[in-house]
Amino acid sequence: MAIIGNLIKGAIDLKGVLSSETNHIEEQKKVLEGLLKKALDTHFGKKYNFNSVLEAEDIQNAYANNIPYFDYHQLHEKWWSRVINGEKNVTWPETPDYFALSSGTTGKKSKRIPVTNEMIEAIRKAGIKQVEALSNFDLPAEFFEKEIMMLGSSTNLREKDGHLEGEISGISASNIPFWFEGYYKPGKEISEIEDWDKRVQRIAEKAKEWDIGALSGIPSWIELMLQKVIEHHNLNNIHDIWPNLQVYTSGGVAFAPYEKSFNSLLDHPITVIDTYLASEGFIAYQERPETDAMKLITDNGIYFEFVPFKPEYINQDGSLQQDAPSITLAEVEVGQDYVLLISTVSGTWRYIIGDTIEFTDIERAEIRITGRTKFFLNVVGSQLSVQKMNTALREIEAKFNIKVPEFTLSAVQINEEFYHHWYLGTETDITNEELAKALDEILKEANKNYRVARSKALKGVKVTKVPIDLFSEWSGTQKKKGGQVKMERVMSEEKFSEWKTFVSKLILK
Repeated sequence: MAIIGNLIKGAIDLKGVLSSETNHIEEQKKVLEGLLKKALDTHFGKKYNFNSVLEAEDIQNAYANNIPYFDYHQLHEKWWSRVINGEKNVTWPETPDYFALSSGTTGKKSKRIPVTNEMIEAIRKAGIKQVEALSNFDLPAEFFEKEIMMLGSSTNLREKDGHLEGEISGISASNIPFWFEGYYKPGKEISEIEDWDKRVQRIAEKAKEWDIGALSGIPSWIELMLQKVIEHHNLNNIHDIWPNLQVYTSGGVAFAPYEKSFNSLLDHPITVIDTYLASEGFIAYQERPETDAMKLITDNGIYFEFVPFKPEYINQDGSLQQDAPSITLAEVEVGQDYVLLISTVSGTWRYIIGDTIEFTDIERAEIRITGRTKFFLNVVGSQLSVQKMNTALREIEAKFNIKVPEFTLSAVQINEEFYHHWYLGTETDITNEELAKALDEILKEANKNYRVARSKALKGVKVTKVPIDLFSEWSGTQKKKGGQVKMERVMSEEKFSEWKTFVSKLILK
C-alpha cells in the first residue's frame, strides 16, 4: 500500500479544495504595484520616475505610457551590462546571485539574464502550484512515490565575478528543496556533467536502478534521451524499463509536433502536462486535463502585458515598434495572437520575451504559445506563424501516416523568384515533390494571406527531407545540446545558407 503516496496525494487534494479562485486582473495590479515599489530607488526606477507612476490614478496605464519596450539587446546595452559588471541597484535592488545563460533558440552567443533570489523563490512557488494542480489529473497514490527525471542543462554552475551562471533549468535544479532530492533523477552527480552526450550515456547506464514515474524537459531532448535508454538496454519501448512512467511535463515549446514520435517510444499513452518556464521566469502551467492550455501565473512576481501580433508592429529582428499599442489582462480577447511582455522580480521591464501567445479562456487566464516573433514568415506577405506551420505539418503527418517532429524553413530566391524552402525531419519514402505539393495546398486552404501571396510574389514551395537527428546535431554546432536549446523554425537568409552547408556536409559523409 502506498502510504506515503496516499499522504502526499491527500495533502494535494486538500490544498486544492481549500484554495480560492484567483482574481487574475486584481492580482496583476498588485504585482505591478509591488514591482514598482520595490524598484523605486533603483537607477531604472529613478530614470522612469516610478514614483509618479505609483501616484497615478491608473497605475497600469501610467506604466505603459512612461516606460518603453525593451528587447534583450536594448535592455542589456542600456542597463544589464552594468548589472553584469557588478553595479548595484541598476534595474533591481542590490545585485543578483545568478545569471541565466540563454540564446532562446540555438545561437552561439549566450544572453545573460539576471536571476534574483526573489525569482528563485517565485519559480519555487510556481513549481508548488503545478504540483498542487496534479490533484485535477486523477493520478493514483502510487504515482507520488515514484521518481522524477528532470532533463535540463547542467547544474554545474560557473562562478564569474561574484555570481553563478548557467541555464535556468540548471539554476532551478541546483536550488531544489532538500526534501525533493530523493525523488529527483538523474541526481546531482550526473546532472553536473557538462557534456550532454556523456550525461545521457550515464542516464542510460543507471536507468535500471530508478523507478521513474514522471519526466520533465523539452520534448526534442527528452525523446533523444529515451531513445538512448531504449537502445542501450535493447528494449521495445521505455515502459519495459520504467513501467510506472505515467506523466510527462513538457515545457517551453508546443508538444504537438512531437506527439506522434514521442508516443512511438511508449507502450501506452501517458499524461502530458504543459508548462512554460523561460529563462526570465516561470510563466504558466497546465492546471487541468480538459485542455492543453496553460494558466498564467498572475500572482507571483511577473506582470504581463500584451501587444496584438500584427506585421506593422514587428521589426525585422522580432522587436516591437515603440508606438505599438499594449493592453492589460483586462482587455485581451480569445483567439488573437499577442506578443507577450513581462516585468519581473529580476528587474526586467516591459520586456519582449520573444514568444507569441493566444488566450483560450480569459476568466481562467489560460493561454497557448503560438510561436516566436522572430519565427514569423512574412517576406512576401504570407504571414505564416509557427502555429500555422505546426498545424499544417500535423495534417501532413495524418495524410501520409508519417512523423515530422522537426522542421525549419526560410524564404529564398531562385532565379529572382521567391520560394518557401522547408527542411522536414522525417523518415519516409514520400517524395520531396509530393510533400511540397501537399504542404502548399494545405496552407493555401487554411491561410488566406498565404493563398494571396501564392497568387502573387510567392512562386512556390520546396521541401527537402533530412534525418531527424540532424536538427540536434545542428543545435550542437550552434551552441550546445540539451537544456533550454530550441530549434529555430524560421531562419534568416544568412543562417539558412549555413544550415544548407551543414546539411550537405553531413549527408555526404
